[in-house]
Amino acid sequence: MIRRYGIDTSVLVRLLTGVPEADFARSVQGLSALVRDEGAAVVASNQVIGEAYVAVRHHYGVTKADARTGLLHVLRSGLVSPLNGASVLDAIGSTGGAGLLDRLIADDYTREDLDVVTPDKAMASLPRVRILEVATA
Repeated sequence: MIRRYGIDTSVLVRLLTGVPEADFARSVQGLSALVRDEGAAVVASNQVIGEAYVAVRHHYGVTKADARTGLLHVLRSGLVSPLNGASVLDAIGSTGGAGLLDRLIADDYTREDLDVVTPDKAMASLPRVRILEVATA
C-alpha cells in the first residue's frame, strides 16, 4: 500500500514562491525523499490549495493568472498532487465565471454528493450549484 502524506499551506507556498530559499530547498529535498525513497504520494487538499492561492496573491503580489499557472506547475510536477485529483486541476485551469475558491468549495461538496446553494450568480453557474432562494414575507 502506498503511504500518503498531506502538506500544509506553508509547504505549498514555498513550492510556489521558492522563498525563503533555504526552506524551499529543504521542502523539495524532503518531499523528493518521500516520493523517491518511500514511494509515497504527497497531496495538497483543496483548503491548502485555496489558502496558498490567497497567500501568494496577498503577500507576494502574484496575479491571479500567475498564481493559477504556478499551482498547476507544482501540482503536475510529480512531487505534489491535488488530493481530489484531476477535477482540481480543471478548476485551477478554468477562468471566467466562478473564482478558484468557489470552484474548490463546490468540488469538496460534490465529492460528498452534496448540492451547493449560494447567493453568488457566478458560483451558481457551476454544476450542482444553485442560487439560494430567499423566501419573501
